[in-house]
Formats: sequence, structure tokens, C-alpha cells
Amino acid sequence: MGRNKPEISEDHIRIGKMIRRKREALELSQQEVADIVGVSKSAVSRWESGEVANMGTSKVQALAEVLKTSPLSFIYGEEYKAEVLPFKTKRIPLLGEIAAGEPIFAVEDHTAYIEIKENIRIDFCLKVKGDSMINARILDGDLVFVKKQATVDNGEIAVVLIDDEVTLKRFYKTDAGIILKPENTRYEPRFFTASDFKDVRILGKAILFQSKL
Repeated sequence: MGRNKPEISEDHIRIGKMIRRKREALELSQQEVADIVGVSKSAVSRWESGEVANMGTSKVQALAEVLKTSPLSFIYGEEYKAEVLPFKTKRIPLLGEIAAGEPIFAVEDHTAYIEIKENIRIDFCLKVKGDSMINARILDGDLVFVKKQATVDNGEIAVVLIDDEVTLKRFYKTDAGIILKPENTRYEPRFFTASDFKDVRILGKAILFQSKL
């Protein structure tokens, strides 16, 4: 199945404009940025148009270095300074680990929090463990930022509860049941029906991915 076109929000558009502004300030062409980061010129053009939801940790880091900014700028959409945040923020809990591989239990650790921009619609984050989503540029150790919701569109990346364990996969619902699809050919999709007697529920939609700094 083909991938859905990434959702472009106002925050994504703002981040895209920031990328373009910084590139032009450094007098770099899209092709020059593409060559340094290791992507196509069209990828840079898409980023500047706001298609930045799943850029991948390595590309975020490389692009930040080229544009002489912090990787967190690609979450906040503007120059990020650790000492002084120029906007209102909120703290979201880091709830533990989520499997990008076999499901694992997510331990709720409310002593750990991440500071994010107040108007970003994210409720919690989890640390990724495993390699089953690497073709979606989600790597072991990345942070996944999640918006709580009970449903997602087919093909979207979701945090899914299976009994008392959670996993991160592309979600598909069919008349026959539910498919959780990895983004790594080493792993097979998992199929669940009502006869499996499992509690399979969507906990939220994955909105952003970022390496933990």
C-alpha cells in the first residue's frame, strides 16, 4: 500500500518558512543544502513547503548543522534557545518506552517531562525502542510525540495498546480486523480479529519524531 501524504499543519508551514529563511540568509541554494544533507533537491523543497512531519533524526540533525540552528527549531518553528523560551510552553510527560519491534510495556514515569510549545497539540511522548519503523525514519532511541485520540486514518502511525503492552506501527482497519504494519521488511504485519480475545486499542496518533537531546 502507498503511504499517505504527510499532514501539513500551520506549525509545519511555519517550520518550512523558517528553513527557507535560514537557508536564504546563508545564501545557500536548495541544491547545496540537499547535497550536504544527503537528500534530493525536491526533498528540501518539500520541507520548505511544510512536509516536515517525519524528516528523520539524522536528517534533522544534518539540516540543523547546515542552517546553524538547534534541532529543536524543527519542533518549535523558530530559533530555540535553551536559556530563554520566547513563547509560552507546557510540560508533557515522558511515559517510558514504546516498541518499534515486538510490543513492550510502557512504564509511566511522571518524574520525566519534555518542555514543548504551548499551542502544539501533543499530550505525551515515549522513547522508541527497536528498529521495526526505520523505513519511516523512526530510529531506536528517538522520541515520539503523541496526540491522544481513539481513532486514526488507515496508514497513519499510531501508538497501539495490545492487552497491557504498547507498540508503534502503521494502523489499518478492515472488515476482517486490525492490521499493525511495521516499516521494516524484517518484520511481518500483525493481524488481530475479535476472536483473538485481545484488548487492541489506539492510544494516540504519532505527530512528531525527534532524537532525545
